[in-house]
Amino acid sequence: MYKGLYIAASGAMTKYANLTFHARNIANSDTAGYKREGVVFRSFALDTTMPVSERVLRDPTPILITDYSPGEIISTGNPLDVALKGDGFFALEGNVYTRRGDFTIDSEGYLITKTGKKVLGTNGNPIELPSGSVEITQEGEVIVNGNTVGVLKVVDFPRPYNLFKLGESMYTPAAGIMPEDIQPEIIPGAIEGSNVKAIYEMIEMMETMREFEAYQKMIRAFDESSQKAINEIGRI
Repeated sequence: MYKGLYIAASGAMTKYANLTFHARNIANSDTAGYKREGVVFRSFALDTTMPVSERVLRDPTPILITDYSPGEIISTGNPLDVALKGDGFFALEGNVYTRRGDFTIDSEGYLITKTGKKVLGTNGNPIELPSGSVEITQEGEVIVNGNTVGVLKVVDFPRPYNLFKLGESMYTPAAGIMPEDIQPEIIPGAIEGSNVKAIYEMIEMMETMREFEAYQKMIRAFDESSQKAINEIGRI
């Protein structure tokens, strides 16, 4: 009986993890550069001398996965907006990278992300802009008043990507993973939208919720059976 209870609890835990990621994806369906997240579960052998409850609740193990497929290119007409067509990431200060190209300028004149991270040029330094009319070309050149003040640094990583997510649309590579400079195809005056399909996520969320509720019913049934057994044994 208790083994069944633990198995039901383990199933409920996996469905709860799925619900969390579906909700996060839906919440970021309009976030520029956001990549859909999911979770898979890997089973592994455990010491059979361990208590059943400990074995079941430790297995399966959740593994976070990120879908790096491209999002829709959305034209904005903003001269500071840029989108990447194909692979690659914009390089930011602090060994941080992003696909989100809706940049702005801070009070000191640096090109930054919406979260305040400075955007790096191919020389490895933050791009500083004097006052004036700004243009970013398909080659990533940042031009102010007709003069090139920097070139966007765009890199890629070996596949499969081994990156850790920082916030909504930023990543940092795992230890030992080095970025590689690439020749990107940049689309000025546009941004890459989220690759989340909200309708799909909502359908998956509803199905997962039903499965989660089914596990809850199983847990209640096991609990009621346990209480009944205890009460009847007590009367004997």
